[in-house]
Amino acid sequence: MEKKWRRVIAHVDMDAFFAAIEQLHKPELRGKPVIIGADPRKGKGRGVVSTASYEARVYGVHSAMPITRAWRLCPHGIYVRPDMNRYSEYSRRVMAILEQFTPKVQAVSVDEAFLDLTGSVHFYGSVEKIGQAIKKKILDETGLTASVGIATSKSVAKIASDFEKPDGLTIVTEESLQEFLDPLTIDKIWGVGKKSVQTLQGMGIKTVADLRKFPEAFLEERLGKSGPHLYRMARGIDEREVHDRDPVKSVSNERTFHEDQYDEDVILSTLLALAEKVAGRLRKKGLRGKTIQIKLRFSDFSTFTRAKTLGHHVQLTDDIYRVSKALLEEFRGDKKPVRLIGVGVSQLSTGVGEQTSFLENADQRKADLERVMDEMKEKFGKNALTHAETLTAKEKLKRKRGS
Repeated sequence: MEKKWRRVIAHVDMDAFFAAIEQLHKPELRGKPVIIGADPRKGKGRGVVSTASYEARVYGVHSAMPITRAWRLCPHGIYVRPDMNRYSEYSRRVMAILEQFTPKVQAVSVDEAFLDLTGSVHFYGSVEKIGQAIKKKILDETGLTASVGIATSKSVAKIASDFEKPDGLTIVTEESLQEFLDPLTIDKIWGVGKKSVQTLQGMGIKTVADLRKFPEAFLEERLGKSGPHLYRMARGIDEREVHDRDPVKSVSNERTFHEDQYDEDVILSTLLALAEKVAGRLRKKGLRGKTIQIKLRFSDFSTFTRAKTLGHHVQLTDDIYRVSKALLEEFRGDKKPVRLIGVGVSQLSTGVGEQTSFLENADQRKADLERVMDEMKEKFGKNALTHAETLTAKEKLKRKRGS
C-alpha cells in the first residue's frame, strides 16, 4: 500500500498549448515547426513569440522571444497569428476537466493550474494513478497532451511538471525531495530571475545543493528578503495553499506598432483605445482602480513607465484616458518615435463597503452608458461601438500601410 502523503499538490501544464491547438485543427501543421505570435514580416516584424511547437524549439525558438529573432533562427517555420477565442475555449474545457478531480483548482494562466488532490487520491488508489487519470482525461476530451508534476508543495510540483515535457508525469515524494532538488541549477527555483542567478553564481552557487550549504542568516545578509525565500525553496519548504482564485491585482493592455510611430494623433488615439479596453475589462470584472500607469517603449528599445494614484477609484474610459494622456505628455518633449504603448490600472477594489464620493456618483450615468457599449461589443464585435478618435487612428494606420 502507498505511504500516506501529508499533502498532494499537482501542477498541470499544457504542452505547447497554442501551437498544439493549431496542429490539432490543421493536420498539415503536425510534425512541423509552428510559431504562434506576431507576423514576422520576413524578419522585420514587431512583437514576440507566444508559443512555439516542440519542432520549432529544436531551433532555439521559445515564448517571449522577439519575432525577428525567431525568424532568424527558423525562417522556414510556419508562423500563425493567435486565435485567442479558440485558445480561451480550450482553456475553459481543460479547467472544467481539472475541476472534476478536485474543487481546489488554481488557474495560473490559460494553460496551467495547481490542484490540491489531498482529498481525492483515495478514489484512485495512488498518486500515480490520479496523475495518469488527469492526463488521460485531458487527452481523451481535448486531443491535447499535458505534463503533470506532483509533490507536497506548489513550488516543487511546478518544477516537476517541466521535468519530462512533453506528456510527462513526474512525482516527487517527501523521501525523494532532496534527491530531486539538489542537482537542479538555481535558475530552476521558482521565483529566481536573471539578476538573482548572476548574483548567486558570483557567490559560487550553481546548483540547489550548492545553495543548501549556506545558512539562512548569511543568505539574508547577502541577498536581502529573497535570502530566506531561497533557503526555503532549496529545501522544498512551501506551505502555500492552492486557492481557487487569486485576486486580480491589475488590469492592463498594450500595443506594439508595426512601424515606429511618430504621428501624435495615432499615438493619442491608440492610447484612448487602450484605455477603452482596460475600462471595459474593469467593468466586466466589477472592479475599479486608483492607480493609472502608462508604459512606453521607444525605437531604441528603452522602456519607461509612469503612474499616478488618484484620490478615488475609477473605471470610466474618460478618467483612465485623461490621466494616461497627462502621463504621456511627460515623455513627448523630444518626440522620439514610439514602438510600444501600454495602459494599466492597479490598486483595484470592488467598491463593496467603501464610501462613494460625490464625483463617483456624478459619473454613474457615464458608467451605465459604457456598460451598454460593453454589451454591444460583446454581442456584435469589438468595433460595434467605440470612440470616434480610435477609428481615426485605424484609418491613418491603414493608409500608411497601403502607401
